[in-house]
Amino acid sequence: MRALNYCMVLPGPEAQQLATYIGWLMHKTWGGVMAGVLFVLPSLALLIALSWVYMAWGHVPVVAGIFLGIKPAVAAIVLHAAYRVGTRALKHAALWVLAAASFMAVYVWGLPFPLIVAGAAAIGLAGGRWAPWVFQSSSAHASSGAQPQDAWIGDHTPTPPHAQHSSKRLAAVLTVGLALWAAPLAVMTVVEGWNHTLPQMGWFFTKAALLTFGGAYAVLPYVLQGAVEHHAWLTASQMMDGLALGETTPGPLIMVVAFVGFVGGYAKALFGPDQLFMAGAVAAMWVTWFTFLPSFLFILAGGPLVESTHNQWKLTAPLTAITAAVVGVILSLAVFFGVHVLWPQGFSGHVDAISALMALGAAVALFRFKANVIAVIGVCAVLGLLRL
Repeated sequence: MRALNYCMVLPGPEAQQLATYIGWLMHKTWGGVMAGVLFVLPSLALLIALSWVYMAWGHVPVVAGIFLGIKPAVAAIVLHAAYRVGTRALKHAALWVLAAASFMAVYVWGLPFPLIVAGAAAIGLAGGRWAPWVFQSSSAHASSGAQPQDAWIGDHTPTPPHAQHSSKRLAAVLTVGLALWAAPLAVMTVVEGWNHTLPQMGWFFTKAALLTFGGAYAVLPYVLQGAVEHHAWLTASQMMDGLALGETTPGPLIMVVAFVGFVGGYAKALFGPDQLFMAGAVAAMWVTWFTFLPSFLFILAGGPLVESTHNQWKLTAPLTAITAAVVGVILSLAVFFGVHVLWPQGFSGHVDAISALMALGAAVALFRFKANVIAVIGVCAVLGLLRL
């Protein structure tokens, strides 16, 4: 529970961080590295393969029909995600106001996601001091109340030597981690220039990795702002398709970044028109490296502090405020996707009534009948085929 609460405080994929933490605690640094890598590697390989099929044969009528049906489901899924996070996080009227303000900031005023996170954190810092009852975390994991049992490593066993805090070890981990981040970015910048797609992807997804408070759905609006609207690595429609692939494949949902990287590298033809798959695969691995590297550093550098102090890590007031803001951000993503589903040609075009009915049906299935996400996507994919 202590490890889980620590991972919840961190930006980045909580499940992968917890796997890394357990591997590190049991088998030192290489145990953590292996656990974290093997948590990600299968879904990375699968998404590279699926992304290649999508880009190479996505315009084949059968494949196009499947993704046409999936898009309404994705809009409903993201709306449901906003609901699920909101019901857990918004336990006070002030947090609802913060979520609403966050929605307006993103969707209406177009403010950048990092600014919203910083603003919410500042509100949480001030609120935690002057009105702490508003920002009491409702989502921190509490002890299960189970009876203590003998464990290889536990609260009643001595802290293993490798898990004890050491300033020298901390400096070494940070130095190696910074080198692993800076070296490939610097080499690629020297070879291709800072404005090349790969250095821009490395820098962008490093920032994304440090802003993913609240899970994968929280970072998607930031990826949408940067990858779709600013860098144009992929379209909003492709982003929806990538989210559907991420939902239906094993592994952390944040692996959708591999799809973004693959599509961006493939579309930009980084290595020429004859090496499109290689360009996509390299870009997918590149963005995965920069997305997950900070998570390894957080665990390998911060884990000894947690284990040495045996403190009970809980969500803080700033994180509670950030989570509330994330609800509004996810809702803005749902509205953005919904608009693209209902008005595929823009507001000047006609409303896609069939897609609207499919989105409504998917929402009813998720909200009313608690349907499985993969089942909802599967049914909508079949309906998309029937539209051909």
